[in-house]
Amino acid sequence: MSKTYRVGIIGFAHMHINNVAGLFAEHPQVEMVACADTVPDNPELREAAYTRTWNLKNALENLGVSKAYDDYHAMLEKEPFDIIICCSENARHPEVVEACAAAGVNVCVEKPMAMSLAHALRMVRACQAAGTTMIINWPMTWSPSARKAKSLIEDGVIGRVLEVRVRLGHTGPLGPGAAHAGVSETAAPMTGPERAATWWHQTAAGGGAMLDYCCYGSMIARWLVGEQAVAAIGMRANLDSRWGDADDNAAMIVRFPSAMGLFEGSWTTWDHGVPGGPIIYGTTGTLVVENREGKPVVRLERGHGQTTIYDCDPLPEGRRQVSEEYIHHLETGESLHPTLEMLFNLEVMAILDAGVRSADSGTLEMVNSPVWQIG
Repeated sequence: MSKTYRVGIIGFAHMHINNVAGLFAEHPQVEMVACADTVPDNPELREAAYTRTWNLKNALENLGVSKAYDDYHAMLEKEPFDIIICCSENARHPEVVEACAAAGVNVCVEKPMAMSLAHALRMVRACQAAGTTMIINWPMTWSPSARKAKSLIEDGVIGRVLEVRVRLGHTGPLGPGAAHAGVSETAAPMTGPERAATWWHQTAAGGGAMLDYCCYGSMIARWLVGEQAVAAIGMRANLDSRWGDADDNAAMIVRFPSAMGLFEGSWTTWDHGVPGGPIIYGTTGTLVVENREGKPVVRLERGHGQTTIYDCDPLPEGRRQVSEEYIHHLETGESLHPTLEMLFNLEVMAILDAGVRSADSGTLEMVNSPVWQIG
């Protein structure tokens, strides 16, 4: 008989919980047990779609979670769990992971891993000391076109990678043009002060477009280039969200030993106008990850009208989304997809951390190697 995995939730700040928890709830070996939110620094002013109160209610009403606790520490003491899904505000990630590790519970943390390298190191050390498994979930991990691009790079289709460019954004996590989990906002759009009361627009809580979106570029470039970065320049600004103190636009230029990366994140974008990417420039061609007629493809350009469109293979059966991959790993011991692995994500966090430090200092910042710090 296959094992039943008792799964809980800590944190409803990030609206990705609706998708991630839904995927776990659909898994035939999962029992959704209980949930608890973290305590925000500031109370939200309105319950709208994808606010933390709405997310928690959705879990209780639609995702099979039977009970909610006011305190996640009490929940961990009373309920036995195999896996906790953490979708708290970024600043709370280390304390949640440390509590899960102390309880001997594996944890799935939604991207980004943390708001700083120091926080990420706390998380890794806690899991290593407890012998628990932590994964970082990236929506890009489950992109057939991203995986196809990686395969084409490994096959030498564009020669050596020279630059990876990623531009991602929308009108803000709770903005008028944003949509998540297939649910439309039917009420009036949130006002500026109402959005400012959410953690997304609070720097201390780990909000802001740089952490939200430049994290993707950091991960994707680290994965596609295949080597750790050495330095970064970052810039971030609040251009149209003055009711909150977090940035709504950000960019990073990252230097790898043999390549560069350009990552952009925006919460003021109605339409990108160009492919968001990743776009990968190599010595013999360019790869563009995109959708054509609703189908994921990878476009190869070699100049002079030489265009090739690659269809994408489906993801492996039984490992097509986060709950399948995580439970497959726990049951078989087979390696996780590399983008989910804890130590890989520590290197990703080191890149993002350098970009954040640079945006604050106004100077080039070196990417700190975290390896010696967790020996």
